[in-house]
Amino acid sequence: MSDKGWALILGSSSGFGAAAARAYARAGYDIIGVHLDRRATMPRVEDLLAELRATGQQVHFFNQNAASADARAAMIAEIGARLGPDGRINVLLHSLAFGTLRPLVGKDSKPVSPRQIEMTLDVMAHSFVYWVQDLHTAALLERTRIFAMTSAGSHHAWANYGPVSAAKATLESYVRQLTMELAPFGHTVNAILAGVTDTPALAKIPGAEDLKDSALRKNPHNRLTRPEDVAACLVELSRPGTYWMTGNTIRVDGGEDVCA
Repeated sequence: MSDKGWALILGSSSGFGAAAARAYARAGYDIIGVHLDRRATMPRVEDLLAELRATGQQVHFFNQNAASADARAAMIAEIGARLGPDGRINVLLHSLAFGTLRPLVGKDSKPVSPRQIEMTLDVMAHSFVYWVQDLHTAALLERTRIFAMTSAGSHHAWANYGPVSAAKATLESYVRQLTMELAPFGHTVNAILAGVTDTPALAKIPGAEDLKDSALRKNPHNRLTRPEDVAACLVELSRPGTYWMTGNTIRVDGGEDVCA
């Protein structure tokens, strides 16, 4: 085990999760990643694994559904066995981006169904709580820096984003509640609000080009946020000196969200 310990990244194969895996590995953390990829995208995952292992850190990826209760239980059991009696998860990043992008009230397209709303909240919000619960029960957390990826869509209305917006707002609520409940154990819990970033998840949002154009106009740095910007901040926020920084929704967007 490295001196820094282990970083567990949910949603590790692309976007913010992949960038975070690279940054934490370079900073000396061993990496456990959970992703869900089919055969077509596995070459990209294999390239990422090779890159991470080239840092000299221990790396293990699970190609599993992080929102499945059975899969989660099996993975946590294997993680516990892999880490051994003295190993702990020092960083937990929830970066799952899978949900339904449909209007709440249909006009030109079919509205979102109850099942789709429930799935979106389960994957993008509720699973955050379930992972924290089960890792805590398994005694795998120790003064852990816990992060959840949110977005400006938690408080702005975007076309077809209603179910995901609800999930992000719920996620931020869970961060506040877990902050209170986990403080006695020495854990910190924060939401990371990234700026509009050109990731595979963004590309799936209807009107993504309009979102990027708007972000470029607003961002005082005159560019979009990059996954590497967010990953660099995550590593800094995981240092020992941030032990008193918890319960926040932290903007990592170059000033985009506060600029009209």
